Amino acid sequence: MIAPVDLGDKASEFVESNLQAFTYTDGELYGLPYASENLGFFYNTDLVPEPPKTWDEVLTIARQLKTEGKVDYALAVSTGPGYNALPVQTAFGGYVFGVDEGGAWNPNDVGLDSPGEIEAVQWLADARAEGLMPEQFDYETAHSLFETGKIPFLMAGPWALDRIRASGVPYKVANFFPEGTQAGVPFLGVQGFLVSAYSEQQLLAQAFLTEYIATEEVMQQLYDTGLRPSSLISVLEKTDDVDLKAMGEAGANAMPMPNIPEMGSVWSAWDNGITLAYTGEQTAEQAMKDAAQQVRDLIAGQFAGMVNLPGSYQDKVGCGATWDPACKATAMTMGEDGLYRLTVQVPMGEYEYKVALDGAWTVNYGSDGKQDGPNYLLSLTADSNVTFVYDPATFLVTTTTE
Repeated sequence: MIAPVDLGDKASEFVESNLQAFTYTDGELYGLPYASENLGFFYNTDLVPEPPKTWDEVLTIARQLKTEGKVDYALAVSTGPGYNALPVQTAFGGYVFGVDEGGAWNPNDVGLDSPGEIEAVQWLADARAEGLMPEQFDYETAHSLFETGKIPFLMAGPWALDRIRASGVPYKVANFFPEGTQAGVPFLGVQGFLVSAYSEQQLLAQAFLTEYIATEEVMQQLYDTGLRPSSLISVLEKTDDVDLKAMGEAGANAMPMPNIPEMGSVWSAWDNGITLAYTGEQTAEQAMKDAAQQVRDLIAGQFAGMVNLPGSYQDKVGCGATWDPACKATAMTMGEDGLYRLTVQVPMGEYEYKVALDGAWTVNYGSDGKQDGPNYLLSLTADSNVTFVYDPATFLVTTTTE
């Protein structure tokens, strides 16, 4: 449990969108923000002197560059297309959750199968089919292509600045743009400090945040070490890093990441739906309708009690995609001894997996038996029948192979 934070008059010294990211549906502030991050639109200035103004222009420019033999693709998207291709989706009118009349996220309004979302996913699939995007969504592929000049455009965040700078590729960071009348925006992520509601020193912790952390000197130090735009306006205005300034401008209208529990039910279904459409395994309409229905079912509790083993092996054993915590083909069954078991035929290879409960990532366990812990590793030197056994008392999984 988290205790509210009262900034008083100091609230006016902070970027409003950063405060909103820590403001819950009851209107209370539950954290002190210190930095933000969002995607920006990187473009190779040798290949494209001025940034495009629409997503259609992105493809038009890339077609010409590809015809001239200067690039391999238009752009590439990192692993996790829901987040990393959000500026495309919002430009076409796509969304995750709607908002109610008071501006709060509405988990009953799931937008993954909205017309704009389907149109955006179709745009991505068409670009791949035309040869203007790589075969898969992959972080390393996307960044390597941009850093070697093989794509002119990349959507990336401040966490990628060090490697992009080190590559020597000439670049600038631009704002995102619309497609038609819709604004294309990324998610806004905000880092901050929280106060435990169980602390016996809440007043002291509150004073520490407002009187020490929320000062220009300390916030400047946090900025200097974090390579993220500061949440404190005075520090942000003094920023002399042109890339971080551009990142801040690209995120000026960014959408705060939905801070409701139901967001934990979205990620896998969203990413898998986009991926299935992108690779041509399903139409964009069917893939996103299935994704939206899975999210609605999760929110309604239809997967409550499910124990699953999502991982990189899932598409080999009957799941539509990998890392899907709601795939029925990898759901475990509880025995009379209280242990959960799953036996599947898995091809030879190297795999990773985790335990996920209730069809979502909200509660998951790694190889150390701890929540959000590291992935389990599975190494098979031959095609094997693998039996997984999960002990809910220890949160650990053991495996046997035949």
